Order: sequence, then structure tokens, then C-alpha cells
Amino acid sequence: MDPLLDWSQAPLRLRSGSIGRPLARHAFRRLVHDAGQALRAAGVGSPDNNARVLAEHVVGTSLVMCEGASAEQVGRFLALVEQRAARVPLQHLTGRMWFRGLELVCRPGVFIVRPETEVVAGAAIGAAQAVEEPGRRPLVVDLCTGSGAIAAALAVEVPGSRVIAVEIDPAAAELARENCRRHAPGRVRVLRANATAPSALAKLDGLADVVVSNPPYVPAGAVEDEETERYDPDLALYGGGADGLAVPLAVVRRAAALLRPGGVLVMEHDPGQGAALRGAALAAGFGQAVTGADLTGRDRYLRAVTESA
Repeated sequence: MDPLLDWSQAPLRLRSGSIGRPLARHAFRRLVHDAGQALRAAGVGSPDNNARVLAEHVVGTSLVMCEGASAEQVGRFLALVEQRAARVPLQHLTGRMWFRGLELVCRPGVFIVRPETEVVAGAAIGAAQAVEEPGRRPLVVDLCTGSGAIAAALAVEVPGSRVIAVEIDPAAAELARENCRRHAPGRVRVLRANATAPSALAKLDGLADVVVSNPPYVPAGAVEDEETERYDPDLALYGGGADGLAVPLAVVRRAAALLRPGGVLVMEHDPGQGAALRGAALAAGFGQAVTGADLTGRDRYLRAVTESA
């Protein structure tokens, strides 16, 4: 029996005659629609969009421009739909993810960047732009860079900036290099190191204009969805301790040393960690500490400013 038959309420057209046959434009669009219905039945979020993205990935063009699909493309599409219904992340199936308009490479074993982090990156970009001027190149340090999404976005949106990204995981560091070379060649330096260690970037202490970080911060046992738990690496998720604050607190302390007077820290965190991190920032010597919200209105990031000279 074809595995698609195991899907509860799977549309009939996915079960009949589609595999191994070329499909004209209208028939292929109908198949994509039915695939969206099957993904919805399997509990996948944004199922119609997922089906469309998988179809366009297979045929190499938009559905608007697509004239149909070959038998091989139909088979590949249905195989990808089957994997997506089994909750393999969409980004792993396409090898791509999007961040602030940038198409980034995505690979299993490296954290998949989330939409809420775009807001965090935007706050860091704004802080860098505020000090950019003729003859003044902001120095930005991205701690726990992961795939390099924030670093690449900063380099693209603040073209005069100098960006240094730090990542401890070798696979993530290599992917960050690839993504940054693709979008900002020669303008982002990616270092494999423990981002919270005093030895990491010690020569830059007191010189950074902006420190940005999306560190591991998830409290123990608090992963919100099945795909995250199964496919994102624990090293990129869990912040340490029951409250998930061990790594974020270390990032605050390291940022306090790296930043110049009047420098800005922007750090993503769990919605329940805002008060603790504001207090930690003030205790570490920052003069201001506020919590910023994501697009859903949830507390999402710390913005702290060091005392001016």
C-alpha cells in the first residue's frame, strides 16, 4: 500500500493515478491543492503554503508560471508531501529558509531560524544604523550565531558595518560561513568558539558598538512543538538549568565586557525570562535595560545599553 493511504482523510486524487504520470498545468495545480488538504489532515501548520512551496521547489518555478509537471517531478513532489506529513521540517526538505528577505541554506543538525528572530535582528540593525556615519563603521558581534542568519542580515542591511559572528558548534559555524559568504562576501568573520568564554574575542573588549545574540534559552522540558523537539539540536535549544537562563546570563556578562560605553546589547529570550534578564543586565553594569516584544506581542528580547563614558 502506498504510504499516502495511511493519512487520515487524505484526498482521493493523491491516491489515484498521479504517481508515475506527467500532469498538465491544471491537473498539477489540483494535485497541489489536494496535497494541502492532506497536510492539513496530518496537522501541519500553513498546509496550503507548505504544499505550494514543495511544488515550486520540485518544478523550479512558481505555480503561476508552471506549465505542468513530469512524471519524475510528480513522484518527487508526492514523496516530499509524505515526509512533510510525517513532520519533517519544510526547510529540511527544500534546503532553504528565509530571513528578512534573504534566502539562506538550511541543513539538518543546525537550528532553523524563526520569524520572531527577524524582530530581534531588526532591533540590532537599528542600533548599528544609529552609529553608522561617514568614516564610522559600526562593530557588531553576533554571539551564538547558529546558521549566521542575523550576521548576514546585519551585513546586508548595514553595509558599512564590521560583523564578527561566534558559534561553538562546528556544523553550524560552517553553515554560517556559507550563508554569510553568499550574501555578504568578505564582510562577516565567523569564528568557532565558545561565545561566552572571556577568551573569545578578548582583544575586542570595550570596542563593540552592538552585541546581538539568539542564544539557547529554552527552559528544561519547555519545547513548544514536535518538529522543534525532533529536529532542532539540543545545543541550540536549551539554555541550561530549569529556567533556561544559564547561557543567556553568560551572554549578558560577556556582552558587558565587549561593548563600548553607550553600546547596545540585543538578545532574544523566552517570554518568561524578561524580568530576570533585565535585572541581570543592570547588575552587570548596563545603565538601561528594557524588554522588546515580537509581532505576537510576547516578550521576546532584551535591549540593554551600557553606561556612557
